[in-house]
Amino acid sequence: MRTFMGYARPDGSVGVRNHVVLLPSVACANGVVAAIARAVPDAVPLYHGHGCGRAGADLMLHQRTLVNIAKNPNVAAVLVVGLGCEVIRAEGLALAISLSKKPVEHLYIQNEGGSRRAATKGAEIARRLLADASKIERSPSPLSVLRLGLECGGSDAFSGITANPAVGLVADWLVENGGSVVLTESTEMIGTAHILASRACSESVADEIRKRIDLAEKQTREILGPLASYVIAPGNMDGGMSSIREKSLGCIAKGGGTPVNQVFDYAAVPDEKGLVIMDGPGYDAESMAGVAAAGCQAILFTTGRGNPIGFPTVPVIKIASNPQLYEAMEDDMDVNAGDVLHGKSLDDVADEIKRLLSRVIEGEQTRAEINRQDGIVCLYASRPSF
Repeated sequence: MRTFMGYARPDGSVGVRNHVVLLPSVACANGVVAAIARAVPDAVPLYHGHGCGRAGADLMLHQRTLVNIAKNPNVAAVLVVGLGCEVIRAEGLALAISLSKKPVEHLYIQNEGGSRRAATKGAEIARRLLADASKIERSPSPLSVLRLGLECGGSDAFSGITANPAVGLVADWLVENGGSVVLTESTEMIGTAHILASRACSESVADEIRKRIDLAEKQTREILGPLASYVIAPGNMDGGMSSIREKSLGCIAKGGGTPVNQVFDYAAVPDEKGLVIMDGPGYDAESMAGVAAAGCQAILFTTGRGNPIGFPTVPVIKIASNPQLYEAMEDDMDVNAGDVLHGKSLDDVADEIKRLLSRVIEGEQTRAEINRQDGIVCLYASRPSF
């Protein structure tokens, strides 16, 4: 696979989905957004619990995240719904999103005379945006425009020897073909700074790797004290893991073996191609929101305990680390990397992931999409989140 059929966007990016998004500027607008989504079920609501009551770094972080999620290449058009008295203003979000040259409109509930009138008007706008988006056809695009997010959640002792290294082979393959992969979850890199820094493309990138991971470890120790080395979930321990360092070694295996070309902030868009690291939390819901904001068109998500969560606008491919999980949650898992334990090679599993990925980016739905495992868009704040 050297090319794929994708949706070309005016800013030069290429989407693998063609969503019209309903974006509340504040949690108070979620009800109206839900009403619009009921009336226009093909539109995608991005419910979240933020937009007001924040200031300083958190305010800027949340605004950047919402804007960049809406600017993701998988989004064809956006309707921003505001209340009218919130801190993060609907017209400000709409203006920033419009820099991607995609259609964007906004309305305020208070200006429309209340929820019902706002929902009626919003549904009319959403139908018009959907009609226009439906005219966009897929066209051949080079693999080099693809950016993959790499996630792991509910990891177990097998994650680092089956699913994660198989994903690492896929990451290397995409980088070799000119694409990009985003490795994240800084708290799950604790204890591996020296390994990642040795792979940095420059000393400045190596310094940034050490700085970000050292800060994650420092904050963890400040909060958890003597329990800092065990900053893993109960399910991780039940799955056979002993410490954060063990989990971290498995986590970074997803990034393969190519040089690290950049370290960038949560929910920002990387400037460099190839393997890049986003400084973000280990909490899956927040992490995926940041990856979507970074412009990833698809996510490879490994799990050993069985995390079914997806993301509203980005297809998430679930890769089970062991056969017991795959059999127990077959409705939620896309690939069984646990076959490695029964004699399959990592290369074989990586090839299976590539074949599925090639179909997904051209429209085949993942299990998370079929099951509507959209969840709520969970935004990171300027504090540690494990």
